[in-house]
Amino acid sequence: AGASNVGESVEDPAKHYGNNISGTLNLLNSMCQAKFDKIVFSGSCAVYGDAGEKPLYETHPMGPISPYGRTKLTIEQMLGDFEAAYGMSHMTLRYFNAAGADGDGEIGEDHDPELHLIPRVINVAQGHEPEARIFGTDYPTPDGTCVRDYVHVSDLAEAHVRALERLDGEDALRAVNLGAGTGVSVRNVIDAVSGMAGSPVPVREVARRDGDQAYLVADIGLANSALSWSPSRSSMENIVRTAWNWHALTEMIKN
Repeated sequence: AGASNVGESVEDPAKHYGNNISGTLNLLNSMCQAKFDKIVFSGSCAVYGDAGEKPLYETHPMGPISPYGRTKLTIEQMLGDFEAAYGMSHMTLRYFNAAGADGDGEIGEDHDPELHLIPRVINVAQGHEPEARIFGTDYPTPDGTCVRDYVHVSDLAEAHVRALERLDGEDALRAVNLGAGTGVSVRNVIDAVSGMAGSPVPVREVARRDGDQAYLVADIGLANSALSWSPSRSSMENIVRTAWNWHALTEMIKN
């Protein structure tokens, strides 16, 4: 699996280039040898350049600002070259911010260390960390914090099935945005978790992180029309609720 932390990629680009690009090349070569000729790739909105406060279309100019984003763009180019040379059909699903947990509480998000915003804020709200950090409050966004597009992991899973079905038809669709199509700021996320907790989550404002873009929100029209897909589970309320329930259940099992 790919190394996927933007901030870490700035501090340790060798890890990301080695894992993501070299690892993908090894995978693609093995696929060719085994005569597997289809792949759905977990891409990223980090490949795009700055669009200001506008939704990003698949045709938006590429201009990644982090080593992580550059690895993702390089892999997309590799896939195009492998298709042209070896007939390997592919589809890149450009994730925006994957979030939430399985609705039945069976699978959730648990990294060590935990670097993603929603589980970190939930950890604070549930008493496992002292405070949530806001990295930058002076971005050109409505409340000064970064705005992201959060898509529920179960919606992403459904999109993968539809992408595979589309590839079986050998259509030429090669890159699709997957998001909710709605911008949510860091402060909005903290407010949503605070509402679930019933009390404010303590926060500390710190400096911006290198590699963070101000505003990343998807235009999902192509996913709607080409994959017959819609993010039906991706309201922030449902994302936080399912993540909260999974974390609470996991803590109960541990104890």
